[in-house]
Amino acid sequence: MSRLMNIQRRSVLALAMAPLAARAADDEVRRGRPIIFPRDHGAHRGSGIEWWYVTGWLGSFAEPRYGFQVTFFRSRTGLAAQGRFAANQLLFAHAAVTDVAAGRHQHAQRITRWSGAAGAALGTAANDDVDVRLGPWRLWRDGAGLQALVDAPGLSIKLSLQATQPVLLQGDGGYSAKGPRADTQLQPASHYYSEPQLLTRGSAAGSADLTGRAWLDHEWSDALLPLHAVGWDWIGINLQDGSALTAFRLRRADGSALWAGGSFRVPGQAARIFAPDEVMFVPGRTWASAATGARYPVRWQVNTPAGRFEVKALLDAQELDSRNSTGTLYWEGLAELLDGRQQRVGLGYLELTGYGAPLRL
Repeated sequence: MSRLMNIQRRSVLALAMAPLAARAADDEVRRGRPIIFPRDHGAHRGSGIEWWYVTGWLGSFAEPRYGFQVTFFRSRTGLAAQGRFAANQLLFAHAAVTDVAAGRHQHAQRITRWSGAAGAALGTAANDDVDVRLGPWRLWRDGAGLQALVDAPGLSIKLSLQATQPVLLQGDGGYSAKGPRADTQLQPASHYYSEPQLLTRGSAAGSADLTGRAWLDHEWSDALLPLHAVGWDWIGINLQDGSALTAFRLRRADGSALWAGGSFRVPGQAARIFAPDEVMFVPGRTWASAATGARYPVRWQVNTPAGRFEVKALLDAQELDSRNSTGTLYWEGLAELLDGRQQRVGLGYLELTGYGAPLRL
């Protein structure tokens, strides 16, 4: 009888774990896997690292008043067994506001462990659509649009984000290689899509309601960086004519490019996906952080098949130092895209990692 009961228990457990196993297999990053919405807006708990990343500005294109960043991260710890109360996931979030006129940059962060169970009190991430929560911080879909809420001492962000264009699948149909030997430990890959040109209304740092534009990136993979990479340089730019420009490079310790990529999409047309040898980042003026000693290039020449542009930070001091919590140190800030005549043609965010130390989470 005891043997029969043990067999029954194992059968019940196997049935209960089957959906989790199926979901984990579906979370595997592989070329040719279709990106399906709304499911893939949600969390992929079987993958190692994931983020939902919203950046943009409030105010006019000619005079943006505030830049904002709201990023939710999920990381599989690998340190605990499966189960409702096993904290085998880490959820953390970063938020920042750049007051352009005042020349002030504020940021805040939250972090918690999570079992992966729905309805957890301190934090949770739904797997059927975007809904990520850490206490009073949240990013979720409300009807056809997205809502973002950050409530921290001295820093508040409240945004309503409406899509104006289709989702932009980065790389090969949403499969983004990070080197020539993707799917290996040496050169990992991710699933990656963007939602550019989000029509935005909201407030930042206690401001009145303003309109603006935003950009959302959602990416998941099993490794943050390939071997020999210390960080990356990245831009996500909403152009004034409605186009969207992405460009990135993965960088070695000596500053050389290990890999590169990106895309350009004109409204109503298919995206032009960039090959690694079609993207070049040339650093210009640098800014040194008095707080951390890190030096960041805050002015760049970026060459892509879409053209040769200059990227210029609207404020030098847009560093985020979270070494005491998540261990990360990086520069993330509102920047303008300039054409050959030094005319502003786009606004968006520039991200620089691995300058103070190799990027780790």
